[in-house]
Amino acid sequence: MARVITNPVKARLRAGEPVIGHWVSLPSPSLVELLASFGMDWLVFDTEHSPIAGERLEDMLRAIKGTPVVPIVRVAGNEVPLIKQALDRGGLGVVVPLVHSARDAQAAVAAAKFPPEGIRGVAGARLTHYGLDLPEYYRTFNQEVLVVIQIETPGALEAVEEIAATPGVDVLFIGPNDLSTSLGIFRQFDHPAFRAACERVLGAARRHGKAAGYLCGGAEEVLERVDQGFTFVGATSDARLFAAAAQALYSRIREGLAARTRARA
Repeated sequence: MARVITNPVKARLRAGEPVIGHWVSLPSPSLVELLASFGMDWLVFDTEHSPIAGERLEDMLRAIKGTPVVPIVRVAGNEVPLIKQALDRGGLGVVVPLVHSARDAQAAVAAAKFPPEGIRGVAGARLTHYGLDLPEYYRTFNQEVLVVIQIETPGALEAVEEIAATPGVDVLFIGPNDLSTSLGIFRQFDHPAFRAACERVLGAARRHGKAAGYLCGGAEEVLERVDQGFTFVGATSDARLFAAAAQALYSRIREGLAARTRARA
C-alpha cells in the first residue's frame, strides 16, 4: 500500500501555529534517534556548516523514520543538485541559504518542486520507497514540501517583500549570527539595526501570508520569539545543547570538589 506524503509542520504553519524544532550538525544517527524522542516538531540537518552529507545524511534521516518529527535539510547552497539530493534522500523540506533576491527565491522553489511548478527531476529515490510509491509521492509532494528561505544578508533584507511574495516560499528564516554579521553588528541582537531587521522580516511574512522563522539559543528565547510572532522556531543546536549540558555538569563537579578541598584544609 502506497504511503501518503504529509507534512504536519507545513499544515500547522498555514494555521498560524508555532512549530518548534532543533538544529542538527553532529553526524550521528544515534544522536538524532535520541533527540527525536523529546517532542520537537522538526529537525533541520545542516549540510552547509557540518560534515553531514551523502550516505551519512540518509542514515540520519532513516534514524527518525517512524517518528512524528519532520525532517528538513539545510543545503549548502542555492543549487539545483543540492536541493534535489536533499529531497531525494528523504527530506520533507529544505532550508536554502545564499538567497539575495526574489529571483534567487524563485530558483530555490523551482528546484524543490516537480513540473509544472518546478524543475525537479523524477526518480525512484528513498522517500518514494525506491519507486514503489512514486505515483502518490509525485501527486502530493509539491503541496507538502516546505521551502524555507534564509534572510541573512543586506540584499535579502532589501528584497524581503519580493521574496515573501514569491509563490512556493513558505518561511522567511533569520539566522541571527549570519544576519547580524552581515549588518556589521556581530551577535549584537539587541542592536536597533538588528531589531529593525527582525521586524522587517516579520512584517513581510505577515503581509504575504508566510511564516517567519528564527534560530534561538534556549527555551526562554524560544518563548520570546514566539510572542514576537515567529512560528518556525529552532530551540538550539545539538552541539550547543551537548556543550551546555557538559559545561554545567563538570562546572558543578569542579565546584563541589573545590569546596570539599577547602573544607579539609
